Amino acid sequence: MSTAYQIIVCGSVVPDPLQTLEPITGPALKNEMMLPAVLDPWAAHALFEAANLAKTAPGSKVWLVSLGPKAKLQQVMMTVAQKAPFELVALDGSASGFTEAADVAAALADAIKTIPGLDMARLLVFGGWESASRGAGVTMQIVGELLGIVNQFQGVDQLTIGADGSLEILERIEGGKHQISKCVGPPAVLGWATGNLPEPPNNPQIGMTNMRAIMPALQKAKPAKIGAGGIKFTSVSLPKQQRQTKIVKDASDDEIAKELVEWNTNG
Repeated sequence: MSTAYQIIVCGSVVPDPLQTLEPITGPALKNEMMLPAVLDPWAAHALFEAANLAKTAPGSKVWLVSLGPKAKLQQVMMTVAQKAPFELVALDGSASGFTEAADVAAALADAIKTIPGLDMARLLVFGGWESASRGAGVTMQIVGELLGIVNQFQGVDQLTIGADGSLEILERIEGGKHQISKCVGPPAVLGWATGNLPEPPNNPQIGMTNMRAIMPALQKAKPAKIGAGGIKFTSVSLPKQQRQTKIVKDASDDEIAKELVEWNTNG
């Protein structure tokens, strides 16, 4: 008999990556709150993988635990709700990149612990291996530690469930290679990379079903006080753009290749 999993996905909102952000003095970014937001791309992969696993394991359920400003969460959920069935657990707090990973992880772990009927024998905690804003790379690890989960896998591209309920995980390692890790079963933490699944198409029926529970969840979102208190930024600036262009006529392929090699070697 297949296991019915409890799959919790940790993911927040980030400014649309196609927009330009400028740093300002202090732990903030200019116009950050006015820009459109999206679900963190790393967390989105985790959510799609969670929904796919829940579909193949009857009786499974997916929760999305998200920490961010309620207004931004509501904006993003209008789109994300149409992608996959899930129940939202919302926390009202900063989604800025200027937050401490330990504080974020503690808030997420506390929210996970409040989910009714949580069964560690069926629990899988998904999230992004990295983040488009919180790129510390340790948030999911800390969440796992706070929940007492020692089986953790980062850089996951594929999860296969064995006939005996064991987990076979394809993890990225250095040098562009993968390693295969095996785990007897839940509980486990998986920090997803890109996975293998495409973005699901919008399904208005799933969206309407999700939004019936998402709106009350947003209204009940507990405030989470996280931030960069006590940190002072003395100066901030955009990265400098440098471009050196040289126009040469009638240069041979060998000459161009030689110059590129020299430029890369000396640059």
